[in-house]
Amino acid sequence: MRKKIIALFMVVLMAAPFAARADFDLETDTSDPLFMLSTESVLSESSVSYAHEYHHDFLRIGQAFSYGLNDRLTISMRTHYQFDFTDGQSGFSSVDLGGVYRMGNADDNDAQMISDLILGFKFGGSSHVRTPEFADSTYYAGLRFGRQFAGVSLAATIKSTWVFDGERGLSYIDFIPESYFRLDENWRSGFGFTFRKSTNPNLLNNQEWLNLKLICQFGRTQYAGFVDYEFEDDEVQVGMKVNILF
Repeated sequence: MRKKIIALFMVVLMAAPFAARADFDLETDTSDPLFMLSTESVLSESSVSYAHEYHHDFLRIGQAFSYGLNDRLTISMRTHYQFDFTDGQSGFSSVDLGGVYRMGNADDNDAQMISDLILGFKFGGSSHVRTPEFADSTYYAGLRFGRQFAGVSLAATIKSTWVFDGERGLSYIDFIPESYFRLDENWRSGFGFTFRKSTNPNLLNNQEWLNLKLICQFGRTQYAGFVDYEFEDDEVQVGMKVNILF
């Protein structure tokens, strides 16, 4: 099954240069994996989702705010609260403070490639809700690169996360290929994968996620429905997200 999905993704990669040549406003397409805020713009991202993981059923509510310091540097803050319907694992997750620096724009090179540097750290939160739940703080860094065509964006992110607590040396790395389609003036769709490898699978599982989303755009607001499925542990998450660009 996974091999078939990966093969489908490769077909999408090869078909991307032939995507429809329409004019879209990329500066308001906030769900695009290569989206970058313009100077002094603010993005609010609100989400609600239902998840089934490890015999637990969760309702999660999230909020994030991002601010464009200039057209190459964005800073952000995000947190989540979860209700556990099965056990007592309810509470706030850690606060995530991060930033994205655009190292290269499409106009900077002949290949029209976009590249970003991603940095951030997480701290605090309930011991039942942190990711991972036993870590007081985690730090992450990554690189994202890709290209925006008229009707589609293709991106790939590689990100490493380090956990500093009693289990010294624990870390994991994520590889995330994504494709994003501008179907028409109001509708978008996207799918991607998250491949996670851990230095200690006994504490942090290796994971393989499939991510699907469908987006409807009204002016500077986007409404997105999404489904995430993890193959190794048969986990699923469905939800909705609202992006508002100020």
